[in-house]
Amino acid sequence: MSHAHDNSATSPIARAFVGARRSGRALEAYPGLQPESLEAAYAIQDEAIAAWPDRIAGWKLGRINAPHDARFGAGRLAGPIFSRNVWTAAHTPTRFGVIEGGFAAVEAEYVLETGETAPDRGDWTVDTVAPLVSRIFAGVEIAGSPFAGINDHGPAVTASDFGNNAGLILGGEIVGWRERLSSLTCTMSINDVVVGRGGATAIPGGPLDSLAFLLNLLHRRGRRLEAGQLVSTGAATGVHDIFAGQSASADFGPDGRIDCLAVPATGAIA
Repeated sequence: MSHAHDNSATSPIARAFVGARRSGRALEAYPGLQPESLEAAYAIQDEAIAAWPDRIAGWKLGRINAPHDARFGAGRLAGPIFSRNVWTAAHTPTRFGVIEGGFAAVEAEYVLETGETAPDRGDWTVDTVAPLVSRIFAGVEIAGSPFAGINDHGPAVTASDFGNNAGLILGGEIVGWRERLSSLTCTMSINDVVVGRGGATAIPGGPLDSLAFLLNLLHRRGRRLEAGQLVSTGAATGVHDIFAGQSASADFGPDGRIDCLAVPATGAIA
């Protein structure tokens, strides 16, 4: 659904983030009053989604750590992943743009693909979401924002700028995941140095709990998770800062590896 929008109706915060992302330039400060609640943050996010010239291909989830989880009433936050920023891993490293003076990180993730459009309800659980999942892939979320301090001011600030997402690299399909999910492990390296180890159990409640959280959140936001969309379920080895010129590799053992390379942004990071 892309249609013209009157930008004058968009909040100045959403307009500033969209403009900075589209031009690939950093924001030195948060562009307005910081949202005090996740509800306010998602209102900004929704306005930015409406102003962004691409369709949503899926969603990312990020963990909200203590004590923020208690204060904000949620253990996770969500942000959109746009179709032009979903890449398929290949034999050569996948290149992604980072804004000089902004924020960028790589995260090894387990990515769910939905086989059907989820019924619109707000009481999803780990058990009830499982049948919605058609496939699971190894993946790397590219976290990114024009604002270098995106993670330093609490989860509402993070959520307000697309949940700090700048793309998703899809690796190989994880075959037999329903039996193997709790035993899946991975590592993340930057410039050939291992910076994180973890796996599916490092995600609170596991990847399916992330999906249940997302569906309940989208229900409250008046949105749907559609068939074929992707859900990047959370950092399995941590969040690892990366800068232009650095390479990263997420190794999922028998399920393959994903190599990527950070390059200077030339505009349009989502």
